[in-house]
Amino acid sequence: MGSVLVHWVNFLYFYRGNAPNFASKTRNLDFHYTLDNIDKAVIDFWSHYGQYHLFAFHGDMGAGKTTFIHKLCDYLQVQDSVSSPTFALINEYHFLSKSNEDRMIYHMDWYRLKDTAEAINAGMEDCMEHAASGSAICFIEWPEKAKELLRKPYVDIRIESTDEVSRVMTAEVIAG
Repeated sequence: MGSVLVHWVNFLYFYRGNAPNFASKTRNLDFHYTLDNIDKAVIDFWSHYGQYHLFAFHGDMGAGKTTFIHKLCDYLQVQDSVSSPTFALINEYHFLSKSNEDRMIYHMDWYRLKDTAEAINAGMEDCMEHAASGSAICFIEWPEKAKELLRKPYVDIRIESTDEVSRVMTAEVIAG
């Protein structure tokens, strides 16, 4: 594939009263990409969802969740070494915002969690409170392990392998 195909699947506004409430709009997008054009997919993804602070990444083992998050961190010019948080559970990265402020990314991997209580004890809930306040960004792999902790709005991302090098990502804003 020469370029990333961005297909608008659905773009809905939900109205409260007479005025649109943009905080509760739902946008579903499909991104088709390979490792050769993943940087373009990241740019397209971030241009649509960069205003959100909580991102839940679903996909089979090896689907490319960590790879996509690593490329997002590269795009955001993270100053720290980016790696999989499989054993640490939470990795913290720093980057400078457009206004030159130090910002934090919490990259979490919930694969090894036993339950929601373990996630809370490990500090996952605190990280998401920072994201909910807008002071940090959370990238979560395997969010289904403690889905009760996800706070709306968040971007729900599903990555599937279509062959050894191609991926399809579906992203949807889950709003309250």
